[in-house]
This record gives sequence, C-alpha cells and structure tokens, in this order.
Amino acid sequence: MAVNKPPTQEEYDTGRALLLATVAALGGFLFGFDTAVINGAVTAVRDEFHMGPFLTGFTVASALLGCVVGAYGAGWLADRQGRIKVMVLAAVLFLVSAIGSGLAFSPLDLIIWRVIGGLGVGAASVIAPAYIAEISPASIRGRMGSLQQLAIVTGIFIALLSDAFLARVAGGAGSELWFGLPAWRWMFLTGAIPALAYGLMSLQIPESPRYLVARGETDKARGVLSQVLKTGIDERMAEIRRTVVLESRSSFNDLKHKGTGLLPIVWIGIALSVFQQFVGINVIFYYSSALWQQVGFSENDALTITVITSVTNIVVTLVAISVIDKIGRRILLLIGSAGMAATLGTLAVVFGTAPVHNNEPVLSHGAGIVALLAANLFVVFFGVSWGPVVWVLLGEMFNNKIRASALGLAAAAQWLANFAISTSFPKLADIGLAFAYGFYTFFAVLSFFFVAKFVKETKGRQLEDM
Repeated sequence: MAVNKPPTQEEYDTGRALLLATVAALGGFLFGFDTAVINGAVTAVRDEFHMGPFLTGFTVASALLGCVVGAYGAGWLADRQGRIKVMVLAAVLFLVSAIGSGLAFSPLDLIIWRVIGGLGVGAASVIAPAYIAEISPASIRGRMGSLQQLAIVTGIFIALLSDAFLARVAGGAGSELWFGLPAWRWMFLTGAIPALAYGLMSLQIPESPRYLVARGETDKARGVLSQVLKTGIDERMAEIRRTVVLESRSSFNDLKHKGTGLLPIVWIGIALSVFQQFVGINVIFYYSSALWQQVGFSENDALTITVITSVTNIVVTLVAISVIDKIGRRILLLIGSAGMAATLGTLAVVFGTAPVHNNEPVLSHGAGIVALLAANLFVVFFGVSWGPVVWVLLGEMFNNKIRASALGLAAAAQWLANFAISTSFPKLADIGLAFAYGFYTFFAVLSFFFVAKFVKETKGRQLEDM
C-alpha cells in the first residue's frame, strides 16, 4: 500500500505563473466582451431589423447556442490537440464573428455570426480554467484561477464602456458614426481587437505540463514546470505521472457512473454551473440598459449605470482574488448565495409594489434608488463568490483523467442555462419584473442549501489529490 508523504512547501515564480495564467485568462475577456457588447446594441438592432420580443431575445442569446457546442467539444479537442491550439482556434472564431456581426444585413445572418463567435467563446471558457489550474502551484491556484473571472468582468466593462462611448459620439446606438455605419455595428467590430490579441499571445505560452505528460513528452513537461516551480519539480512530475494514464485519452465514457448516469462529482460541477446562471446575473449584463430605460431612465443614464455596475463587478472580483485562498471556496459560495437571495428578493418587492403605467412599472425616486442599490449589491455578492469561485472549482475539482471532458460538460451546461435564462427574460418581464426577480431569488436560496450539502473544500489541495 502506498504511503502518502506530507506535502512539501513549494517555492515558485509568482511572476511567471501570473503571466501564463493572465494570457490564458484572456479567453475570459472574450467571454465577457461577447456577453456584454450586445447590451448597448440590442435596442438599435431591434429597431433596425424590426424584431419582436421573441426574435430580439433569441438574437441576444444566440451566441450561447454556439457556446454550448464550443464548450462541449473543447474538452475533447484539448485532450487530443492540446490546450494552446484550442485557444488559437477560439480566437479565430471570435475574430470572424466580430467582423460578421458588425456587417450583418438581417437578423438571420447576425444570429449565424453570433453563433460562430459563441463556438469560440465556449471553447475559451473551458480551456482557460483547465490550463490555469494545470500550471498553477496549489497554494496560489485559487488566485490564479480567479483571473478567469477578472478577465470576464473586465471584458464586460470594456464592452460596456466602448458601447457607451460609441453611442455618445454618434448621438445614439442607432445613429451613423464612421464610414456610414451606425454605432451599434462598431460596437461589434471592436471585438476584433481582443480576438487578435488573444490569438497572438496564446502562441507565446507553453503547453500544459499535464497534457504533455499524457502524450509521453515528459522532458517538455519538466521544462514547463521549471518555469513556474523553483523546488519540488521531481515530486510534481511523479504525481502527474501517477494520475495521468498514458495509454488512454479522456472521453465522455469516463464520466459515466452506474445508476446516476454520470459520476457524482460531475453532477456537482453541472449543478454549480446551472446555479451560477439561474440567479439571473447575465440579465443584468444583457438587458440592464434596456431595463433601466424601461423604468424611466434616459439612454445615456442607463448606459452610465451599466458601466458603474461593471466597475463594481471588477472591484469585488479583485476582493475575491485576495481572499479565495485564505477563506476558501465553500464559505465564499455560501456568503454569495445568502447575499444574492436578499438583494434579488428586494428587487422583486420593489418592482412588485411599483405602480404600473402602460403595462410598465414606474419607480418613484426612492424606489429607483433602492432598485439601483439592490442591483449593484447583487453584483457585489455574485462577483465576490459565484462569479470567480465556480470557475476555480471547475478547473480544480476534477482529477487529471477527466478534467477536460468534465469541465467541457459542466461549461456546456452553464451556457445552456445561460441561454435559457437570457431567452426567457423578455417573456418573464412581460409577466412582470417582480415575477422574474422572484424566480431568480428562488434559485439563489436553493443554491445555498446545495453548497451546504454537496460542495467540499478544495483549498490548498494538489490537483493530483482530487
């Protein structure tokens, strides 16, 4: 019987680990940018193409269909072609999507271009946390993994900031800007810049050591580890070899379990992904501009509010990065669930008690302030917990053999849940904003009890010990 040795204290090059993780996390930037860029454009796109509520909601969420497929296939592809090639492919798909979306001539081809971009974003959403977890020392893995969420919220902020800037310069998202194109088209076209940056920078970082060991390229793997670790390289190589099966590659058959269909840990990953979306966070970033206009704010004020919300998201993500390896993953999730339940419940009450004019709630000055505070506090609780922590857990909770495939399946479930929430929001809002926020409140409460019962702490554990 093997005897587990006590873990040795690792010495590592923080700067190098940070550099590698940052480049990988740029895929999260594309994720965030794509999530939010539609926010400032949705009203202008709806008016230009004369779309009804259903087609508007489907167009907004169409990229998520591509994300489901991209995420589902990325794990399989990463195990066969490597993490870096998947990053480059994701960048190319997003570049094509940005240009195509900006030059779209109908709802149909806009949907097609956004689905193509979704393939890239879905792939990037899987490969970034997997790569970051595989190159990071255990003691700082939470902080490194949280860079994915920091990149996501930064992408959201940059997209919203550029949307607001372009709309202000043009005099409105539907007004003509440069070369005869309206501002909303330039909102999409700006996505070409981060896509190019991600593709070029991905070619400058090394392949994952765990992927290299799985291919039998142990010398290369040792070289990559030596870029990050100063001590314990032999021990880490031995642990990787112990848990990576050289003769077989991961497949979705490895995720199966008698009786429940999938391994319990995979179900937990899927549930975490679904809860992250079913609290309605992306409603804030897809529809907030239109929502605030709907309850009485001007377009400029609505865009400004949305930018402030995204800045709040960045700040609290930085807080999460600073505490996740001290407090741990589980406690942060519980704090986040409780806070989100309280703030979403407040929004449900505010909209539910507001007077209605022309089938729209009309907020008084005081109610408007309460709604703004509650919406931003909701973002605070999400940003310090479920935003970064879920991505960290998905990157580290699975063992080496199933990591890419399990992460791909969990991320696909996340994108599918995102699609369901995003496409259903216009219909839920038609029923009533109080009903919509009450629905999200229910899942925030449910997420608390799920974490309390099923989620185990992974702070400080080596990936080989999962």
